[in-house]
Order: sequence, then C-alpha cells, then structure tokens
Amino acid sequence: MNAEQVTGSTHLPKAMRVGVLGFGGLGQAAAKVLAPKREMLLVAAADKQGYAYAADGLNAQECIATYQSQGSVGYLEPIGTLTNQSVEDLIEKSYPVDGYFLALPNLPNDFIASVARQFIKSGWRGVLVDAIKRTSAVEQLLGMKEELQAAGITYMTGCGATPGLLTAAAALAAQSYAEIHRVEITFWVGIANWEAYRATIREDIAHMPGYSVETARAMTDEEVEALLDQTNGVLTLENMEHADDVMLELAGIVGRDRVTVGGIVDTRNPKKPISTNVKITGRTFEGKISTHTFTLGDETSMAANVCGPAFGYLKAGVGLHQRGIYGLFTAAEIMPQFVR
Repeated sequence: MNAEQVTGSTHLPKAMRVGVLGFGGLGQAAAKVLAPKREMLLVAAADKQGYAYAADGLNAQECIATYQSQGSVGYLEPIGTLTNQSVEDLIEKSYPVDGYFLALPNLPNDFIASVARQFIKSGWRGVLVDAIKRTSAVEQLLGMKEELQAAGITYMTGCGATPGLLTAAAALAAQSYAEIHRVEITFWVGIANWEAYRATIREDIAHMPGYSVETARAMTDEEVEALLDQTNGVLTLENMEHADDVMLELAGIVGRDRVTVGGIVDTRNPKKPISTNVKITGRTFEGKISTHTFTLGDETSMAANVCGPAFGYLKAGVGLHQRGIYGLFTAAEIMPQFVR
C-alpha cells in the first residue's frame, strides 16, 4: 500500500516528461500510445526537418496531422522549429525532459550510438530508451557504458518487442530450468502500408541474404517497391543478427550461439497467420526436458508491442536514474513497469 492509499489522497505524482526522437510510423505510434497516459507527458518530438517542444505537453493528433500534411512537426505553430539538425538542436536546447524514446532508424548501423554521444556531449542527464535490433549496434552501446555512467545517463537498450518484451520473457522463463538448451524467437509482423514504416522495412531488408545495412539504406522507395513486388510484399527473415542473443548472454541466461531469431514481415496484409512467440527449452533440476512458450496476442500490433514495452522500460529507467544508477542496461536485466 502506497502513501496515497494510506492518506486517501487523489494527488498523482508529477508526470514524467517524455520526448520522441523520430516521427515516422513508429514515432507517431509512440505519440498515440502516450496520449492517454497519466504518468507520462509527451513534451518533445523531432523528425528529419524539425522539432516541437511544449512544456505543458504536445497534442499528439496535432503533431501527427502536421507531420502528415507538411512533412515535419517543425511546422507546428507556434512551438515548432524547422532545422536540418533537428535532433542535435533539440538536445542542445537542454529542455527539461526526463527521458527520450529513440524511435530512430539505425541506418547506418552506428547512428543510434552517435545520437547517444550527442546527449553525452550536451551535458544532458536523464533516461534514453531504444528499440534497436542488431547485435552489433547493441555492442557499440555496451562499449559506451562507462561514458554514459560518467555523464549521468541511464540508457535502456533493446527495449522493443524483440529484442525487448520477448527477451525479458525468455529471461523470466529460464528460471524454471537448471540448464537452457535453446531460445527460439519467431515473429510475424503485418503492416498494411509499408510506406508508413519505410526505415523499419529497410532495416528488415538489410537482414536478407545479399543485402547489408549500407545497401538497404541506399535503396530508393522505387527499388523497395520493386523488391516487394517480387516477394508479393513478404520478407522472410532467418537466423537474423538480433540483439536478443548478446542480451541473454550478458544476463547469464544462455550463450548467444543458442539463440535464434527469424520471422515474416508482410507489408500488404495486417493479419498475422502465425503468432509471434518465444520458446525456451531446457532441462529441469529433475532431469526433464521442457519448453516454455510465450505468445503475443494476434490483436496487438507491432507498434503496440514495441512502444508499450519501450515506455515501460523508460519508466523503470527513470526509477533507476532517480536512485543515482546510471550506465547501460538491457531488457534482459531490468523488468519494464506498467505505465498508467
């Protein structure tokens, strides 16, 4: 029972001030997720061409409408600012923001790490959360752990759906076993309109045979469309370089060589013929081999499964930061907290 329940007070703690960097499909979904929250308040948003900030909160629908009609939240009057260095300029303003969700495409593969360095350089102190996928990208951030700690930044990495929610489920399910044999993550993502998630789709293409982060990044929209026409809009991804492996290894759950991630991205159909799940197989102390399966409901969208956990981890990160705990943490080490 907390103090409010004891005293009968209806006063709610001050809402956490949140910024969203990147305002494509994922960033817009993040704004929608935040809109009804009482514990978090969207105060900043940035895209390629500008940013908007409002201490008393941004209107998510107005931000989305402005972005979709004019191409940037920087056109939002009177609180928008147009700039080709939107992320850098927003950071340098040192607005009072408790935490940022980096809903940015990690193209090139060191982009998120470069953004983290901008925060360190600016002297800003707070919580950063990302939903990046690649093992090599998370390893870059791991190399910055001491820098982040010295800067007073609590950084939560790999905190989307996978890595993120499913990684945490694997870490929790592993407690039933004396030895973990394998962790298998299988996902099916349905997107009715790929153009709403251009950067995300390019990151997925980069995992396909014959493609790299560099080649996927360089593809024009027309080239992406041509590839999707060849595959009937379906991207089949196998044995992906996915940070669930390094995160579970760092948490002492299982070696990365025993973690596999793969799935289907359907860019023309939101329906999911296969449910996204993680299977954890191991040996119990009685010597029995068993498999736990954690399955995501088909009705939850990719956006819900990424943004919801990301903000849950942001809340957990704020708690750590308030206790003076800085540095880098993964979704396999810290449990997210439900955001009202």
